[in-house]
Amino acid sequence: MFNQLALTYRDRLRLIPGHRKIRKSLDFLLGSSSTQLNWSRVVMRQETEKLVESLQPKKLKTLEISGNYWQNTGFRTYESVQYPQYDVCESLLPETFDLIIAEQVFEHLLWPYRAAKNVYQMLEPGGYFLISTPFLIRIHEYPIDCSRWTETGLKYFLAECGFPLENIQTGAWGNRACVKANFTRWVVYRPIMLQSLKNESDFPCCVWALAQKEKLNC
Repeated sequence: MFNQLALTYRDRLRLIPGHRKIRKSLDFLLGSSSTQLNWSRVVMRQETEKLVESLQPKKLKTLEISGNYWQNTGFRTYESVQYPQYDVCESLLPETFDLIIAEQVFEHLLWPYRAAKNVYQMLEPGGYFLISTPFLIRIHEYPIDCSRWTETGLKYFLAECGFPLENIQTGAWGNRACVKANFTRWVVYRPIMLQSLKNESDFPCCVWALAQKEKLNC
């Protein structure tokens, strides 16, 4: 005899019409899905995804440095490289790209200027570099933690590495509640907990930029 009392929560949910939509909604509200996102990165992800979408990703040969979040974006081609097999501070790859992404990477580099210069050289003329870094986030040594930039600081850092100032878009997000919440642990975003996504510009948790290399003059 079928014993409903022995069913798990997930088994019971599967018996309900439209259970996949319900499950997806519950996972999002409770922050219990396989794609949990830190509260400090929610707006950063939303805004950087908009930036990439504006570039027509299907046309882009893309490299992601020390990550794979963007692998299912639908780029023309996609490659991911990981440290220590590849160290962006030390060398160039033997090919060039339309878009290079470094998400939450540059704060961990001993030589960020060298790294950004290498990124610049690996871009096609007119190519783009998408970078994001933390700001008011505690030190996290994976394996080391070295640097922080404000929006202005990141813009001029990229300009110093070769990108024209007028070709650099920047953004930042944070608020004091999120800053405090991440003092001792990484806090997952759970909308049901009413975690605010309001931006307080004096308390940025994340900073990002999209910089375009100059195009060739025809």
